[in-house]
Amino acid sequence: MEDLYRIATREELDLAVEWAAAEGWNPGLDDADIFWETDPEGFVCIERNCEVIGTGSIVSYGAFGFMGFFIVRKGMRNQGIGAPFWNWRKQRLQERLQPGAAIGMDGVFEMQPFYGKGGFVFSHRNIRMEGVGKASRPDPRLIPLAELPDASIREMDRRCFGFDRERFLSRWIQPKAGRALGYWKDDQLRGFGVVRKCRTGYKIGPLFAQNADIAEALFDGLAAEATGEPVYLDTPESNPAAIALASRKEMQEVFGCARMHLGPIPPLPWQEIFGVTTFEMG
Repeated sequence: MEDLYRIATREELDLAVEWAAAEGWNPGLDDADIFWETDPEGFVCIERNCEVIGTGSIVSYGAFGFMGFFIVRKGMRNQGIGAPFWNWRKQRLQERLQPGAAIGMDGVFEMQPFYGKGGFVFSHRNIRMEGVGKASRPDPRLIPLAELPDASIREMDRRCFGFDRERFLSRWIQPKAGRALGYWKDDQLRGFGVVRKCRTGYKIGPLFAQNADIAEALFDGLAAEATGEPVYLDTPESNPAAIALASRKEMQEVFGCARMHLGPIPPLPWQEIFGVTTFEMG
């Protein structure tokens, strides 16, 4: 029987998240709900003999797409299953996007040659750093995002992500287990970040800030949510100040991905990006 490539169901997205957890990717507790609400047609799978044997995402932001969750079930790898599915996913996502739109991904390092053959070009490494959350003195300039103007949050996110993702953002900045903070000074949003509970500890992402001092204040306020627990920050090597921040917080590298693009690489203000949002959705 030939493999069937198709849109995944909500329950099959849960399966993809479970497989991601088994790979050590440490998803957030509410990630699946948010991902599905963002793009319910953005998750696909391989079906063989009525069983799912592979998963992937093809999320559309209209002018930009993102691929992730590329997993073939353990015990079925290295059998020629993944490559044709990956190429189908790429074509399917291109069909969902505006003409000429770029596609991004955060791929594990050992898969870079494969993605390169598919037309993706390396941009930089995103390094997952691990530390321990610590209580901190409250900074009066740190305000819950829910109390700040939506337009300011969307504008900063659009600048640092490169594209509008309002549907995703509206849910992401309201974590059920975690917190979302903005740095408000002189009636302007100078930075914001989100920390969410994961299978292990907490992840901070995104962490956007106009300078390193603001990023550190936000980090301290967010990491306090994880006091005494592991805290993770996915730092782009394209911003040396982000790597320096992680070093000051005595964080250690535990994982990483290669950010790659098919099509034009979006021009982003990397000096303001201290932590990417998520390896699965960009």
